[in-house]
Amino acid sequence: MKRLFIELYLDEDVDVLVATLLRARGFVVITTLEAGQLGNDDVSQLRYAVSQKKTLVTHNRADFESLAQSYFTAGQPHYGIIIAVRRNPHELVRRLLVILNRVTADEMENQLRYI
Repeated sequence: MKRLFIELYLDEDVDVLVATLLRARGFVVITTLEAGQLGNDDVSQLRYAVSQKKTLVTHNRADFESLAQSYFTAGQPHYGIIIAVRRNPHELVRRLLVILNRVTADEMENQLRYI
């Protein structure tokens, strides 16, 4: 089944205001706190995002680049990883909206994007 809209899972380092602002625009977003995943390691965070068919948003470039490479090498699918430079929540939302409004969930699969 084709998926049109990207749904996001925010790493615990991403300001929860980002979730609030995106939800106000109609997007599906869940935080690590809401998912009961607070404090879990990065491997577990990506595994959870995959289990929920969510694109993971993080500020942790080094670890998630490595995880994306591991998934690629192993042929394991994921629903996308967006690595964001730390910015104020409103600027981060503006940058996320570019992706959310132009990229389908199917197009985001197995992608690593930087904003």
